[in-house]
Amino acid sequence: MLQSGLLQQTIAQKKLMKKEFYSNGKLLLTGEYVVLDGAKALALPTKFGQSLVIEPATNFQIEWTSFDHDHSIWFNSIITFENIIQNKIYTEDSIAQKLVEILHEAYKLNPNFVKNAQGYKITTHLTFPKNWGLGTSSTLINNISEWLQIDAYTLLKNSFGGSGYDLACAKHNSAIVYQLINEKPIIHETPFHPTFSDKIHFVYLNKKQNSRTAIASYLSKQGKIEDVVQKINTITQTVLESKKANEFALALQQHEIEMSNVLEQQTIQEALFEDFDGVIKSLGAWGGDFVLAISKENPTQYFKNKGYPIIISYQDMIL
Repeated sequence: MLQSGLLQQTIAQKKLMKKEFYSNGKLLLTGEYVVLDGAKALALPTKFGQSLVIEPATNFQIEWTSFDHDHSIWFNSIITFENIIQNKIYTEDSIAQKLVEILHEAYKLNPNFVKNAQGYKITTHLTFPKNWGLGTSSTLINNISEWLQIDAYTLLKNSFGGSGYDLACAKHNSAIVYQLINEKPIIHETPFHPTFSDKIHFVYLNKKQNSRTAIASYLSKQGKIEDVVQKINTITQTVLESKKANEFALALQQHEIEMSNVLEQQTIQEALFEDFDGVIKSLGAWGGDFVLAISKENPTQYFKNKGYPIIISYQDMIL
């Protein structure tokens, strides 16, 4: 009886010490790339996201396991506290390398999670396939920041880089207008409930786009960007205020034209879907992840016939 009581007490204590955090995924509707130069960007949190579960352990190490949406393990490693402190180089494992880099930067902001602990068992759980590009990295950064009570934007800047709009989506449960002013994020929650949402679908382009590579490419190409920023700001406002599907579609089409000129790239509609009866807009890094399609008719069969079977309605995607 005594042993049983002690066991139950231990289980109860472990439950008390267990911590869980959750962050939303993201889609960037307007302002891709130019958000880095101060443009107003409209971003939408998704119904998909990622959780982080922390439990106490021993041996002054982290036993880390990452699960994909189908509960398969896509990453598993043991990371010692010493390796976090030293920012150990993992030449043969780029995922472990990036994770240690994040944890090292987190340690610099709050060393107590290493100094005052004996070890952790940490699991992450995605509710979307990790190659969808909905924010595997940003949700992780935000979850770690919540756990360690450190500034998520500082952690992002010191590890991945980027504008930070994805972190804002991780934290907010409604549409946001995101802007960088003097490199500081300004975030406004905004009502965005298009009455024509049944005409909007999100289509996966069957490949993940590396946003860091895309950002580097943009920064190398940009010329005089101030005029473009003003035009994108106007388009973002038009998108927010659109009462009809055709207004919304025309604004997104104009956005594609502006960014096509900046990036010196064809729009995705010109490149892959020239015969589509509607408007298609890239979301985030051009050339991969999801695009938005707006059309009078349900476009599911059109995209399936083109070889793109993952089509998600606005209702099923956006929080």
